[in-house]
Amino acid sequence: MILIKNGRVVDPVTGTDEVLDVLIDGTRIEEVGPDLYAEKAQVIDASGLVVAPGLMDGHVHFRDPGQEYKEDIFSGAAAAAKGGFTTVICMANTVPPVDNPAVLRQVQEKGEKTGIHVLSACNVTRGMAGRDLADLEALAQAGAAAFTDDGKPIVDEALLLAAMEDAADLDIPISLHEEDPLLVYQAGVNRGRISEQIGYGGASSAAEEVMTARDCALALHTGASVCIQHISSGNAVDIVRLFQSLGADVHAEATPHHFTLTEDAVLTYGTNARMNPPLRTEDDRRRIIEGLKDGTIDMIVTDHAPHSREEKARPMAEAPSGIIGLETSLGLGIRSLVEPGHLSLMRLIELMSTNPARFYRMIPGSIAQDAPADLVIFGEKELWTADHFVSKADNSPFKGWELPGRVHYTICAGQIVYRADGEL
Repeated sequence: MILIKNGRVVDPVTGTDEVLDVLIDGTRIEEVGPDLYAEKAQVIDASGLVVAPGLMDGHVHFRDPGQEYKEDIFSGAAAAAKGGFTTVICMANTVPPVDNPAVLRQVQEKGEKTGIHVLSACNVTRGMAGRDLADLEALAQAGAAAFTDDGKPIVDEALLLAAMEDAADLDIPISLHEEDPLLVYQAGVNRGRISEQIGYGGASSAAEEVMTARDCALALHTGASVCIQHISSGNAVDIVRLFQSLGADVHAEATPHHFTLTEDAVLTYGTNARMNPPLRTEDDRRRIIEGLKDGTIDMIVTDHAPHSREEKARPMAEAPSGIIGLETSLGLGIRSLVEPGHLSLMRLIELMSTNPARFYRMIPGSIAQDAPADLVIFGEKELWTADHFVSKADNSPFKGWELPGRVHYTICAGQIVYRADGEL
């Protein structure tokens, strides 16, 4: 048994925000209330700390199978636990891709050994080639959390229409990477002032906007539950808002790097600020925050994308896109959204835990009696420095930043899977 004493319980599901004790027995929460006592329980003094449902990241790349030198399921899960995450959904652009039940089982079996909940999305198209649909029904039966070709847009709208119809029938969400290849001159950097300054072609925001508009229209037509992934354009936020008002079951996710940084970061951080879709303008960043405030964007994800130092050391035109994010996400959410007054801490937890679970057809975590004991305990204003990552990779523009929100404990299924002092 674990008894958490005197923590500030912040739970969007129950609407709780007060100092309480939490008693965990086995894999579930036994009791929540003041002045609890349990003989022989391991006691965690959470005085001055926040106790919240475990975070959920609906968009991570663990590179397993096939590119384990960048990250594997075990190292990725360790990074997730350090960041306060108890559930993650892996993207399917592995080698080989997760386009059949056999590869899905490999990921699931490894995930079951990590200590956290590791689920996997599966590909929309065979081999991520964009030509033929994968067997979506077989993948659904095997436990696919979602369908996506993330990393590549699905250019063929007739194929995507068929995929959305199937996904709607199966009641499984479909998540989409929105970049029209014809409008991406060189990937990873916004096409504009900074790309001109460094002599690099860049990716136009129109690349995101035209595909977002098309796919929102398809979602409205089919009734599919659709997520616009890692939204980066303010105009794309407006497009999603419009189609939501028309009745489309369209959702959107934003990353900490897109609501914290702008294209200027490329000048400071080089290839560690190269990502798809790219960092854009200050106006785009502010409009993403407005989308988070009004609910147009209803999920915060990391798009955790590890690469080796050698890969990121290449010239801008040759380096891979993406940054790691699991270990800095909570801190950046507090720094960029809560501290400036854009969001309450309760709303941040809703975006990082409750809403992703609901979108992916799961029961959201809660600090309530009989709920699964998946929790994070952190100091909201406690500063820490992002100078050591447990991920295999350290490709992050936030390396060396001082951030709030130090995670003290992550508990999954009643087991302590991370503690800041390292003693498990």
